[in-house]
Amino acid sequence: MTAHRRAVTEDQRADALLIWNHHLVGHRLRPCSAAIALGSHDLGVATYASELYHAGLFPVLVLSGGNSPTTKDVFPRGEAVHFAEHAMELGVPESAIILEPHAANTGQNIGYSRAALAEAGVEVTSLLLISKPYMERRSFATARRLWPEADLVCASKPQSFDEYLKSIGDEGFVIDMIVGDLQRVIEYPARGFAVAQDVPADVQAAYRRLLAAGFDKHLAR
Repeated sequence: MTAHRRAVTEDQRADALLIWNHHLVGHRLRPCSAAIALGSHDLGVATYASELYHAGLFPVLVLSGGNSPTTKDVFPRGEAVHFAEHAMELGVPESAIILEPHAANTGQNIGYSRAALAEAGVEVTSLLLISKPYMERRSFATARRLWPEADLVCASKPQSFDEYLKSIGDEGFVIDMIVGDLQRVIEYPARGFAVAQDVPADVQAAYRRLLAAGFDKHLAR
């Protein structure tokens, strides 16, 4: 990830950490009827989904995602296709995987995956949403709006902010993404895309500072 590589100050990193922590919803893992791994640039989502499958937390895994500006070069055949190949390399049987290769945003991840599960005859009462760490809160808010009757659990690979930055290799890119996800958490309820959630004043202040510093490459326009 080098397209947005630039210097990041200690204050900016601290603001990003504050927002990162807000994005984590802190759900306790428990067995669910099914899981959805939300496609992205981060193959670690598929890795963690595979770990949770092997831990017996769900019997069926939807791998959802087409392409986006941040993934079309990394996963040219689509996020879901590459995620599925990776999951099978890690021992998830093809029979446990449902491929949803068309979603272009989080709402479609949820909506299209719901339709795919219904078509496969999977009865869903509880749902495990597996995403990047900083996408937990947005995926929860989106699913609560689009699938309100499902008992939701959000999960991401347990890791520190510094560990995640090192795994991606581009601090500026990650901070752009963190800021963009918070923008969606703040603004999407008014557009009908998600349920409203409280955003503490210190998190909002960190968000404004990072925007003013130019971390705006992942904003929804």
